[in-house]
Amino acid sequence: MIGRFRFDDEVFTGTVNGDRVVVERGLYCDTYTLDELETLPPVNPSKIICVGLNYIDHARELEMELPGYPMIFLKPPSAVIGHGDMIVYPPVSQHVDYEAELAVVIGKQCRNVPATYADDVILGYTCFNDVTARDIQKADGQWTRAKSFDTFAPFGPFVVMAENVDISNAYIRSRVNGQLRQDSSVNNMIFDIPALIEFISHIMTLEKGDVIATGTPAGVGQLYPGDTVEIEIEGVGTLENEVVKP
Repeated sequence: MIGRFRFDDEVFTGTVNGDRVVVERGLYCDTYTLDELETLPPVNPSKIICVGLNYIDHARELEMELPGYPMIFLKPPSAVIGHGDMIVYPPVSQHVDYEAELAVVIGKQCRNVPATYADDVILGYTCFNDVTARDIQKADGQWTRAKSFDTFAPFGPFVVMAENVDISNAYIRSRVNGQLRQDSSVNNMIFDIPALIEFISHIMTLEKGDVIATGTPAGVGQLYPGDTVEIEIEGVGTLENEVVKP
């Protein structure tokens, strides 16, 4: 696993082994314990591409037809926060939802990638919470404002390298204040990860560190100030954030 960290005024990427972080510095390495460091979002994406309605159980829950192609939207980098950071409940909304998602982290600049070569451009995977102001989404009739508030793109805590995990049948779960809210499997995706990379990379150039959030399963629900929300993906980790008033 890799992560980004801050120690005093220095920000760096390190390899995570248990509670230790190893940072390569040319001819030598530094080793820290996790509790010595501030954990940052594990990559710094130029863009976050999200996929709507990409789980069969979620489509059935909403009584919607399965889409014929991926429905995508963007979140701005200004929405990014990491594990342990606070989700700020915007005063203009009365209904904010969690959405547990598996995120794919791109490993190199790429464009027009065939699905059969998608594995070549994947760095790894992390947990993502597509926080959404649902009332604003319904009022606007489109998704940009509802999905783009500062702190509405938590992901992390680390990136698990693609070669170290098989996510094809991994469970994906969310909990609010310890209570299970979503419990599904990545194999319920309508469009799998290679298909998503092919589709998206034929629209836009993907840069190293870009994040693709691959959609949420059934069980989406509301958050309130004071709640703690966890996103857990088998083999990848657990992302935890508290919801606060501004």
